[in-house]
Amino acid sequence: QVQLVESGGGLVQAGGSLRLSCAASGRASSNHAMGWFRQAPGKEREFVAAISWSGGMTHYADSVKGRFTISRDNAKNTVYLQVNSLKPEDTAVYYCAAVLVSSGSVYYTTPGSYPYWGQGTQVTVSS
Repeated sequence: QVQLVESGGGLVQAGGSLRLSCAASGRASSNHAMGWFRQAPGKEREFVAAISWSGGMTHYADSVKGRFTISRDNAKNTVYLQVNSLKPEDTAVYYCAAVLVSSGSVYYTTPGSYPYWGQGTQVTVSS
């Protein structure tokens, strides 16, 4: 089992920035690819960004490309999402997710690929 705890959300004005963190515990020392997803009220959970276990492979949704950056520090069992140039449409609960992998270069973009999820952190962007 892997436990995930997100932090760093908050209320920010349009154009502002936040750094979201996802701390892993439990079997966190095992190889896990990680992803960030978000869910706005009345909408389905959508992919935001993913990173391989090695950190060498990343992938972003088109809507956040160039504004968001995913990274990880395996020594701290923590994954980050730097969110810049925020827009009101970025308002959502942001979730991190983990999946055990056998390769350091794979990542996944669909929610169903991830068995472990955090509780989420709210990001609200005012116009």
